[in-house]
Amino acid sequence: MNKTKMFCSALFIMGMLSIGSAQIEQDSIKVEQLNEVVLSDTRFPIRRENSGKVITKITSKDLDKLQGQSIAEIIGRTVGVEVNGVRSNAGQNLLYFVRGGRNRQVLIMIDGVQVTDPSQIANDYDLRLLNADQVESIEILKGASSTLYGTGAASAVINIKLKEASKKAFNLNLRSIIGTNQSSDENNYALEDFRNSISINGTIGKFNYLASFGQQFTDGLSAIQGGQESDAFNSYNANVKLGYRFSNKFKINTYVSLDNYKADFDEGFALMDADNVAISKQHRIGLSPELKYKNGSFTVNAAYNQVERQFESSFPSRFNAQSVIVDAFNRYNITDKFYAVLGLNYQDNKMESFSIPYGQSELSQSIDPELAQFTITDPYVNAVYISDFGLNINAGLRLNNHSEYGSHLVYSVNPSYAFDLDFGYIKGLASYSTAFITPSLFQLFEPSFGNASLEPEENQTIEFGTEVAINDKAIFSLVYFSRNENNFIDFVDTGGFVFRYQNIEESFTASGLEFVAQASLTKNLDLNLNVTYTSLNEDLSLRIPEIKLNTRLDYTLDEKTQLSLAYQYNDDREDAVFNNTTFETESVNLDAFGLLDFYVSHKILDNRMTLFANISNIFNVYYQELFGFTTRGRNLNLGINVNL
Repeated sequence: MNKTKMFCSALFIMGMLSIGSAQIEQDSIKVEQLNEVVLSDTRFPIRRENSGKVITKITSKDLDKLQGQSIAEIIGRTVGVEVNGVRSNAGQNLLYFVRGGRNRQVLIMIDGVQVTDPSQIANDYDLRLLNADQVESIEILKGASSTLYGTGAASAVINIKLKEASKKAFNLNLRSIIGTNQSSDENNYALEDFRNSISINGTIGKFNYLASFGQQFTDGLSAIQGGQESDAFNSYNANVKLGYRFSNKFKINTYVSLDNYKADFDEGFALMDADNVAISKQHRIGLSPELKYKNGSFTVNAAYNQVERQFESSFPSRFNAQSVIVDAFNRYNITDKFYAVLGLNYQDNKMESFSIPYGQSELSQSIDPELAQFTITDPYVNAVYISDFGLNINAGLRLNNHSEYGSHLVYSVNPSYAFDLDFGYIKGLASYSTAFITPSLFQLFEPSFGNASLEPEENQTIEFGTEVAINDKAIFSLVYFSRNENNFIDFVDTGGFVFRYQNIEESFTASGLEFVAQASLTKNLDLNLNVTYTSLNEDLSLRIPEIKLNTRLDYTLDEKTQLSLAYQYNDDREDAVFNNTTFETESVNLDAFGLLDFYVSHKILDNRMTLFANISNIFNVYYQELFGFTTRGRNLNLGINVNL
């Protein structure tokens, strides 16, 4: 039986078993996600059944069950998403694979603001900079979403909401985690992973405040497989948020954040130990006023972001980047069934780099910030119609105006229909959306490899799907997607080992199925399950599993004790390895693997203190994420969370 048939059969069997369990347990607790409010696909808070998309929402309660994991690990357990590198050394570079896309096709937002790094080749945000303890919730919107969110929103938008101030005048939260960090061929279980955070927040009258600090130090693993010396990862995060509500109609929030990390790494091409160091520093300042009026609201999200990156290795380099982002939008309720968003997004990006030219010994500027700069000015409109008979329509337009390649129009149409039934509802959905990916400053202006004539990548995504909700006991969704990619930007050998970024004339296609099941099997037992099947052109298949499964069983032992058992399966994947002898890139196969994890938490002292523990990779499975690089074996961490 081929993999497609196996996948569809597994969906059918799991769906029938879950539906049966949900129907039998009529007195079970409600699945929280059934009545959740989602925001990412419309910018209006609407009920899930009225949304024309299947959005993954990770709530604060979900995050409480995933303490001890990084944000990248948590996101990598959601349907349709593979974050490559999260199971390796803590300092390993992260690759985001969604629907066959890469880092440059996934847009990450924090508190409503696009976060990117203009100095990166892919212009992407590095999730290693983010502390999980600062996060309140996450929404993941898959598919082309450039009409609402602009460049880079081609395969997914990951919308991360940071924690807000408590309603109390003073609230103190402390969290500390210690754990092991070893590969599958080690068994000494030395304490090598230390994470600590503190948050002070509250509300006094019309004023609210939050100040948090987080620190992580992780050692014990070599970056490369078989390495003789470990490569440490050290990070810290500081975040301050201040808000003032002038009236019920007008409020303003500001924030300042500092995120730094230092990561040791080895020689990747030769797969040898090396005393290499990567240092990354990010400074963000933001301002967000909001004015409400009778039928709507006007919001401005403005931010300044500065990134400094430095690499100490045989080929030392340094990168500096700055970006200014202003997103101003007006949400207007035309009627109680018809809503519209009219907005303007502005971005100003610049970067510079330093390297050592051949035959010299000192760093000198290789990319001039006066040249490596572009602006984007995007007016956009999005409209939502929610009928009282089940029909919902979400449609939008965006005109991207780029200082380097001119104007580009994208649009989306997303109808859905929800049938209200005695046992819940059945929703059918469809969408057609287009997206674009702006070439990065590095791809445009790097003196040796850059190409100022690059055109933006273009994506078109078609989706069909259904969602079934059963009496607040279970919810199931199945979505088919097909994503077509044009003007793909690749690093091309133009002859004689002379490489340059160029648009590829050939089109690429990625398609697949995404299945999600959430059910209360009994009063105390909840199931979360997702399975993804992805079919790709060979040129897009690097490190992307054809089949990926995540499942988690949550058991509430009593009011104070929570148990979770999680399993993740990744199908075999293709990786590319450079042969130093033949000077050619060769393809290798990485075997499939499955990992089983266990989590337990217990509340004490009137629920003000929580003790928790994680055992990851219980069976100490050996596997590879990237050929030749180390992955984590069986590990244990213990934590304490105090809320006063």
